[in-house]
Amino acid sequence: MSLALVTPSAATRTRAVPRGQLAHRILLGLGVLAAASLVVYMAVYGFSYYRLSLEERPLSPWHAQLRSSGTIGLKLGIVSLGMFCILFLYPLRKRWKWLGTIGSTRRWLNFHILFGVATPMVVTFHTTFRWHGLAGVAYWTMIAVALSGFVGRYVYAKIPRGVSSVELTVQELETQTAALARRLHDQSIFLEEDLAPLLDIPAPRKIRSMNLVCLLWTMLRLDVARVFQVGRLRRRVLSGPQCMATLGGLLASHDRDLEAVISSVRRQSRLRAAMAFLERTGRMFHLWHAIHRPFSISFVALIAIHIGVALSVGFR
Repeated sequence: MSLALVTPSAATRTRAVPRGQLAHRILLGLGVLAAASLVVYMAVYGFSYYRLSLEERPLSPWHAQLRSSGTIGLKLGIVSLGMFCILFLYPLRKRWKWLGTIGSTRRWLNFHILFGVATPMVVTFHTTFRWHGLAGVAYWTMIAVALSGFVGRYVYAKIPRGVSSVELTVQELETQTAALARRLHDQSIFLEEDLAPLLDIPAPRKIRSMNLVCLLWTMLRLDVARVFQVGRLRRRVLSGPQCMATLGGLLASHDRDLEAVISSVRRQSRLRAAMAFLERTGRMFHLWHAIHRPFSISFVALIAIHIGVALSVGFR
């Protein structure tokens, strides 16, 4: 249940695009299934080989197949290269106008994240868990890019956006917060002190004094704590069997009135946190761009050198 103020045009838009959303989810699900299947297959098939020491591997009957230049290892490298090309279509979309007309930014980002997670796993099997020399530098640069991508996606999610992915203004956030506050004031399920822990946000002065690591940790801590605070609220209302069915309140119950209040207070908690951290998260996201981009360019350069060297000296 969305707690943002829904206009008639927004509701009409929501009903008009379920087919596109369904197709996107199916494609994304198939991508996840394909990537997971490949990773699991390689882990099971090559387990006996990958656990051997570097000295023992040439004696293994799987060496000709699973080494980086083997029949399977080389194919994994080619698949990885293809996945990299798809992965880097997302940043190129901003520069190539014809790509910008295909799909929405949010859907492109979903596939970018999928390939950002799956590609390092496939590359790991291509390297046969050996990270030496230039290929090792390229591998760890790739891991740094992937990790920074997780951080960037988390920070991106902390910047409130509307249905069209446009950043919400402070005034829009205040309007939504006021509407939710009225809903919570009118409800009769919880007392005000019951909801207080979920709405407790660090003071602006304290947030401004935090360094980046502390800031990220505080936002993550609030997100994790919110899950258990919501569970605690459900346990105040639900009976014993209902608590068991919801795993101690961590899952949604069948009590519609309760879940409506839970949804409101959870949304209010997120909005208040978003407003409190808005200035810092905006700066952090711009800083992330400044760091993530050079890492990505360096990684592309290292991959190009690695492929060039492999082609020039032959696969051994």
